Amino acid sequence: MISESSGRLRERIEKAIENHKITHEEYEEILHIAMEDAHIDHFERIHLQQLQEMIANGMVKWDQS
Repeated sequence: MISESSGRLRERIEKAIENHKITHEEYEEILHIAMEDAHIDHFERIHLQQLQEMIANGMVKWDQS
């Protein structure tokens, strides 16, 4: 079963992927969504890992504005 927070987390991460950038505020919001129920489920973990990989390989860049 996919949690409600997992769906919102996926939406926020997809937005960053579409924009090819993420601000520190957006990243903090993503972490907040992941932790709001005090449990990172399997799907949330996968989404977060994918985002981290995309930041690491430059597909998603930090937006300093």
